[in-house]
Amino acid sequence: MNRVTKRTWIMGLFLLVLLGGMVFFLWEYVTQAGDWVVFSGSPHVYNNANIGCGTITDRSGEVLLDITDQRTYSSDAATRKSTLHWLGDRKGFISAGAVSHYAGKMAGFDLVSGIYSSSGEGGQMTLTLSARVQNAALEAMAGRKGTVAVYNYKTGEILCAVTTPTYDPDNAPDIASDTTGQYEGVYLNRFLQSTYPPGSIFKVVTTAAALDCVPGILDKTFTCTGTYAYGTESVTCEKAHGMLTLETALSHSCNCAFAQIAELVGKKNMVKYVEQFGVTDSLSFDGVTTAEGNYDISNTAPVSFAWSCIGQHTDLINPARYMTFMGAIAGGGVGAEPHLVARVSAGEEVTYEADTVKTDRIMSKEVAGQVRQFMRNNVRTIYGDGNFLGLNVCAKSGTSQLGGGQTSNAMFAGFVEDEAYPLAFMVVVENGGYGSATCVPVISKVLSVCKAVLDGQ
Repeated sequence: MNRVTKRTWIMGLFLLVLLGGMVFFLWEYVTQAGDWVVFSGSPHVYNNANIGCGTITDRSGEVLLDITDQRTYSSDAATRKSTLHWLGDRKGFISAGAVSHYAGKMAGFDLVSGIYSSSGEGGQMTLTLSARVQNAALEAMAGRKGTVAVYNYKTGEILCAVTTPTYDPDNAPDIASDTTGQYEGVYLNRFLQSTYPPGSIFKVVTTAAALDCVPGILDKTFTCTGTYAYGTESVTCEKAHGMLTLETALSHSCNCAFAQIAELVGKKNMVKYVEQFGVTDSLSFDGVTTAEGNYDISNTAPVSFAWSCIGQHTDLINPARYMTFMGAIAGGGVGAEPHLVARVSAGEEVTYEADTVKTDRIMSKEVAGQVRQFMRNNVRTIYGDGNFLGLNVCAKSGTSQLGGGQTSNAMFAGFVEDEAYPLAFMVVVENGGYGSATCVPVISKVLSVCKAVLDGQ
């Protein structure tokens, strides 16, 4: 009798363990199944590490990529090229991290029917990009390497972020055999992954620092004779600018004046403000993280420190981060973090919708307002309002020297001061030469199309 009782207890214990295991499995299934089916290697959701299901459209509803059957790009060749670095290619050489981040939310999984239950073909993703603006930027770059980016500094929506060089995924070239250099760095998303010596666009950082920490800076003047000596070394300008204020030093982009301004700001403060403004920080959005910039003046001589405040020395900035810095100035010291994905749905269910995320305050309203005034003056007096008809543009150009006999990179950064068109932008043309001469025609065309898109034209 005792033996039967013992066996009964053992069987009961086994049943309890089995029941407990079943309950645990059901609990895990209910709470975790959605994650199990969209793991990074799932063939139902991904294709060569890129998104492998659903339909992706631009902000107007134009289809950019349809993966309900096979990977079908836009019917327009220019659109295929201009959006390649966001959608990825067929072989996974170009990673579309921001789009793939939401692949699971397009799958339409439920506990009863499994993946794609809502539509049978995956969901739909709407991007903030405009194909029209992307194509305008691609055309304006005219085959040169670099990036053109525009975003809404109030909402964070990226209207344009073109990387060149690029190619048509429906007519892919033999890149491995190319000897012309035409496709050098083609797999790189330059907006996200590249860093560049900023050149004179960095003078905006030094200007903001000086406005915040140098007493009476607006009443001071600086004399440029074409050189500013540091012993046997010197900072040089292309010509003697004469006597300048902080505002005219920025508009004439005077290196010698900014060497003197750097002395007033000082090393400790420059490090402080670079960190406060976040211009060298990485930036994360939609599951992707940008490259970090660089500002290192440790153990530098006075002449090297001066060049660092001018945007040379070892300075590096990432285009996405610097665009966001422009947006914060435009917003009175607070901007919006950028984002690419506006909305994701699976069948009738909205599985993701973007929110506006504000940046931290990086400078006071007073400093931001003064910098805006200076940058507006740059356009009125130097770059020309006639290049931006109907838009109040504030900007700074840069010609970043590369050394080694290379042609300088052309840089241009700024924003539109207009409630109807709250747009900040960044342009980089690699080996493009002078910043304003090269970049103004590019961004002029792109902003014109942005205006038309926002006007609903």
